[in-house]
Amino acid sequence: MDFTVIDAALVGKLLLLLLVGLGPKIALVPFLEKTHAFDTETKARIGRQMVLVAVVTALILFATGALLMRLLHITGGAVAVAGGIILALIAIKMASGPTEKPHDETGLPVDPEKIAVFPLAVPYLLNPVGITVVIIASGEVVSIASAILVIGLILIVGALDYLVFTNIDALAKRMKPASLIVSEVVFGILLTAVAVQLIVSGLGSLGIITPTAAH
Repeated sequence: MDFTVIDAALVGKLLLLLLVGLGPKIALVPFLEKTHAFDTETKARIGRQMVLVAVVTALILFATGALLMRLLHITGGAVAVAGGIILALIAIKMASGPTEKPHDETGLPVDPEKIAVFPLAVPYLLNPVGITVVIIASGEVVSIASAILVIGLILIVGALDYLVFTNIDALAKRMKPASLIVSEVVFGILLTAVAVQLIVSGLGSLGIITPTAAH
């Protein structure tokens, strides 16, 4: 990402990446599965906490990402490759379709506070794409305006998440299970492609493959 010039192309690209990396789609099905036994009020509470944790984590990573990369002696390319690998694991599972029973039948009580943080906030809502984008952006921002842009887009996507997950019962009534499964598989395939592109871009940045192959 080139933050030297802030234009519509940069804003659109960053917004799209954050919608994938922090938006509601990847977390939607896991949220429905993990919260199916709770009442509407509890689901909304889980949704609020999930969004809060994900957004605050993203902001902390943005504030500290550049420092962490320096301290750990890693580059943006290495972060991209690592993020791509983890995203590929999640995406392949999505693309494979439902192969397990959708609900936990162990009979053990589920703590809403815990599932809101893990796995719903991280790694489903703030997923490897979001973590990668935020950390790389932290190291590449060049001005206060570019930093404000990243923070503003994180908050906008977070507001969308809040609207979705605090009104999940109303939205779930309009979702057909078959179409939800199909969209999950299709999105999983697209995310696998995104994961591959992250890995290729990271390898290009590291000089392992030619730069032309990384674009």
